[in-house]
Amino acid sequence: MAEQDHDVAGGDDPYLWLEDVHGDAALDWVRACNAATAAAWTDDPGFGVLRDRIKQVLDSAEKIPDPTWRGEYLYNFWQDADHPRGVWRRATFAQYRAARPNWEILLDLDELARVEGESWVWKGAQVLRPAYDRALITLSRGGSDAAVVREFDLTTRGFVPDGFVVPEAKSSVCWIDIDHIYVGTDFGEGTLTTSGYPRTVRRWRRGTALADAPVAFAGETDDVTVSAVHDPTPGYERDLAVRRTEFFRSRTYLLRGDGEWEPLDVPDDAEIDLHRQWLLIELRSPWLAGDVTHPAGAVLVTPVDEFLAGKRELTTLFTPTEHTAFSYHAWTRNHLLLVTLTDVRSEITVLTPGDDGWQRRTLPDAGGFDHTDISDTEPDLGDEFLLDTSGFTRPPTLLHGSVDGPVHPVKTGPAFFDADALTVRQFFAVSADGTEVPYFLVTGADSAGSSGSADSSGSGSAAGLTLMTGYGGFEISWTPAYSGVIGTGWLARGGSFVVANIRGGGEYGPRWHTAALRAERLRAYEDFAAVATDLVARGLTTPDRLGCYGGSNGGLLMGVMLTRYPELFGAIVGQVPLLDMRRYHKLLAGASWMAEYGDPDDPDDWAFLREYSPYQNVRPARGYPPSLFLTSTRDDRVHPGHARKMVARLREYGYDVTYHENIEGGHSAAADNGQAAFKWALLLEFVRRTLTGQR
Repeated sequence: MAEQDHDVAGGDDPYLWLEDVHGDAALDWVRACNAATAAAWTDDPGFGVLRDRIKQVLDSAEKIPDPTWRGEYLYNFWQDADHPRGVWRRATFAQYRAARPNWEILLDLDELARVEGESWVWKGAQVLRPAYDRALITLSRGGSDAAVVREFDLTTRGFVPDGFVVPEAKSSVCWIDIDHIYVGTDFGEGTLTTSGYPRTVRRWRRGTALADAPVAFAGETDDVTVSAVHDPTPGYERDLAVRRTEFFRSRTYLLRGDGEWEPLDVPDDAEIDLHRQWLLIELRSPWLAGDVTHPAGAVLVTPVDEFLAGKRELTTLFTPTEHTAFSYHAWTRNHLLLVTLTDVRSEITVLTPGDDGWQRRTLPDAGGFDHTDISDTEPDLGDEFLLDTSGFTRPPTLLHGSVDGPVHPVKTGPAFFDADALTVRQFFAVSADGTEVPYFLVTGADSAGSSGSADSSGSGSAAGLTLMTGYGGFEISWTPAYSGVIGTGWLARGGSFVVANIRGGGEYGPRWHTAALRAERLRAYEDFAAVATDLVARGLTTPDRLGCYGGSNGGLLMGVMLTRYPELFGAIVGQVPLLDMRRYHKLLAGASWMAEYGDPDDPDDWAFLREYSPYQNVRPARGYPPSLFLTSTRDDRVHPGHARKMVARLREYGYDVTYHENIEGGHSAAADNGQAAFKWALLLEFVRRTLTGQR
């Protein structure tokens, strides 16, 4: 077939019919693909063994229960072999510390699904402060972002008869008090943004019809979303409304005593947080406030009352450097915890306001390339905090401490694989424009280079076998973390693992993100290609022994690697991927990402989008490596049509491409541990068997 430019839109797209998510023809195509994939990959006994190993990791009773601290209780959502859909439970901190906590089961989703005949997937809960006796529980059918919200009584452990219920939609809710909540949802025509999220927020009173709830705040149709929150902190009660005008731009309003909303005079691209008497401002671009210009990436603080009165004497808590960036923060009652990254290594600083300004001290770091995160705090109770520390080869440890006291381990997770022979190193690759791009390499003595040993699984030599991943978007940082799945399914079988910290992420703050924004998007892809090239130049692998995977925006990254850098990889996997950049803004939540990628309907924007859009850049006879695409029918964030159409186009040209679409799972493509184990086994077996020639 002659080479052509697939600059298609609307009816010119020959595979547009695959965007009909539940259409008979599209689902017949999906079922045929799934059957072929199952026959080719799951019949081998090795697949079942790997899937079962991964499921044992995901179901392990020895994992640390991830805590959410609300009042006197630590809440946890837990899935295992006995509870595939999961249970929501809680325990006091004293109970939680025990080797086998005495959990109080609040809601059993498997039982609820059986009774109600629904495939419920947990999406979270908001507990009413300060009474902590009610919750707004969010449940999704099959894992989609659109979900149902239902009021739950934490005393009786049951749903409240005639309580608050928000029908299935992409909603936002927040408690005001026991009898009132803020609700942003689909109220009918004109109440959603072009991105499909709420445009209005209503104040709903118990015992009245949701449709009759008065509008409390409204945004514009072209906004991404609108929401409102109530802060019930005694002495600091306030209501805030937020118009998210673009993905990284918003306007925040404070409700005055006269019922009017007053905008806060901060940059649209800044993030703010109000805690008790303080206003925290995180800058993405330089800001002239008063007589001082504060740099992008700085973190500022000021008393709320003084700021509202017009004073602009802001205290700088953090200023970025070439190697150090602010990551995120958390409050205790009287202190602020700041997490920063220095060449992707974490540090947590405790900041305390006083008469002489803000005092600071640094918490002990995890050491090496391990990473520490703030698991949670409970500002209503005091100045305690929970930390989670782990690394690529170090199982997680949960620590408890208080600002004025020591930090002690509470629980340590199990080691799912033998890491004694593994080493973690950080390298820097040089991208096309000369920028140094960091990446982590996890490898064993026999994993890399030409001197590797035979793979004990019998599925071919593991020498140089390398799996690489990255994301590079939306200012999201990829930091070292322990993965029992990657460890068991890849590292323990002799492979090496690489995480590339490419531009578009937040590893070096806003500048790292904006360097790959919109027209500069190619920088992220050049970075990933540079890391792949650097691995080969160091003698750690070869292109035919190097595989890569990524999901969502990382799935777009994989599509670009396939169509733009096929010579660098031996296998490529895209999960819930974004691939058709000509129509992405017309599909589900796609319009909300135009600030990140650009507007395809603008000729100037399409000029740079078409340079890399994977679906439009599939070409014949380019020697693409074998690829696998995974998605979910219930993904209502990134449309499954992206993956479907890409596979159809690749097959049109005779390329080796495998496809699996899980019916459930939403944007995670898995609704329970069994489905997740299948997905990971398919991904890892596909890469391994492809790279070792065992297909």
